[in-house]
Amino acid sequence: MVALPWHKTSPQEDDRSVGAAQTTRTLLGLLVVVSILSLGTGAAGLSVFDAARDLVSGEGLSVRDRVILMDIRLPRLAMGLMIGAALALSGALMQGLFRNPLADPGIVGVGAGAGLGAVLAIVLAGLLPTGLAVLIGAHLVPVAAFLGGWASTLLLYRVATRGGQTSVATMLLAGIALGALAGALTGMLVYMADDRQLRDLTFWNMGSLAGASWSKLAASLPLILPVLLLSPLLARGLNALALGEAQAAHLGIHVETVKRLAILGVAAAAGAAVAVAGGIGFVGIVVPHLLRLATGPDHRYLLPNAALLGASLLVGADMVARVIVSPAELPIGIVTATMGAPVFLWILLKRRGLGGL
Repeated sequence: MVALPWHKTSPQEDDRSVGAAQTTRTLLGLLVVVSILSLGTGAAGLSVFDAARDLVSGEGLSVRDRVILMDIRLPRLAMGLMIGAALALSGALMQGLFRNPLADPGIVGVGAGAGLGAVLAIVLAGLLPTGLAVLIGAHLVPVAAFLGGWASTLLLYRVATRGGQTSVATMLLAGIALGALAGALTGMLVYMADDRQLRDLTFWNMGSLAGASWSKLAASLPLILPVLLLSPLLARGLNALALGEAQAAHLGIHVETVKRLAILGVAAAAGAAVAVAGGIGFVGIVVPHLLRLATGPDHRYLLPNAALLGASLLVGADMVARVIVSPAELPIGIVTATMGAPVFLWILLKRRGLGGL
């Protein structure tokens, strides 16, 4: 049962709140541990503890260690934390909005639109004027991916909205159609691509944090951070929506406002995440599932805990991607799919005996 502000909690609900708070503390500890391990993981063999000792003793870091730590590993860690939190939180928002545990950020067209934008940038980059290509430079693909994801979400929202009312069912069906159309256009462009472009497309679709930099972090942080900070304000509305839209409206919830803010928030956060890291699957669908098993469906706890667990999960997956084929690097999307698919199947089998999802 979701907790509403005027609802007197039962002892069982109080126990669940205590358990959720304990889960939050555990996830914070996990996040700290995973972050420290990430800073010390890599082919260069730099130990974060040795670096900390050198700094405390006043010796300072060597030029090599400073470059590895400050210009490679630290921005990579920050981007992994931010992207993991954005994808998991977006998944929790979509599942709460659609009241469907199978929903993920891709349901509002972010993935399909971003993929189409990235393919357009990779395949048709040679058609850009020389001055514009030089000006945009390495940021062409992330910018195109973000614009594609944002445009597809706005189009989907427009299709599903009539008379100021947004139909969740229409959005779901239109999302399927839009995804199919984007897939068809992407296929046409892939058919036109040469060997180098096909390789770039393949690696973008599998996702990676290898291109992490302070400039990419600075570009995506203004889109993701406000969503991470403000999404808990939607918890009360999402809890009420679990009872149905009509019931939520009777309880004083501005249903259309909750829908609009959730959709735009997911478009901004997930769109920026996909733009800078490529296609990374299963984080947005598996993390909320695991937390519902642990803490229940109350979005007051589910949303922040999803961000914490998503951040830890993606940073952990990135560590595996860096060491499993070292000194080469495995695309992180492969790691998250390998980790996430068995967990998702386990959840489905576990819940099947409870009468479905």
